[in-house]
Amino acid sequence: QVHLVESGGGSVQAGGSLTLSCTASGNVYRSYYWGWIRQVPGKKLEGVAGINSDGVTQYSDSVKGRFSISLDYARKKLTLRMDSLEPDDSAVYYCALDVSFPTLFDRPLYQGQGTRVTVSS
Repeated sequence: QVHLVESGGGSVQAGGSLTLSCTASGNVYRSYYWGWIRQVPGKKLEGVAGINSDGVTQYSDSVKGRFSISLDYARKKLTLRMDSLEPDDSAVYYCALDVSFPTLFDRPLYQGQGTRVTVSS
């Protein structure tokens, strides 16, 4: 079993920056893919960014060039640096783990409780 805890959400004005962190505990296999997914009330989950332990990354088109994901596997810590935030980035952001990028962004094996990000215009 894996337990994920997110932190770092908050409120910011458009154009601002936030950094989200996620710490994992439990049986975190090196082969896992790590990522961030987000959800706006009433809408489906959206994959934001993902990374594996080899450093291979994947980003959604909506955040490319603005968000940066990084992983410290030894510390079991995932980070998402979000720059140039836009009101459409407002959502609850969840840390997630799974065995591949596609499933990570769809129905991840493990998902945290989420941290809210609000971007005002």
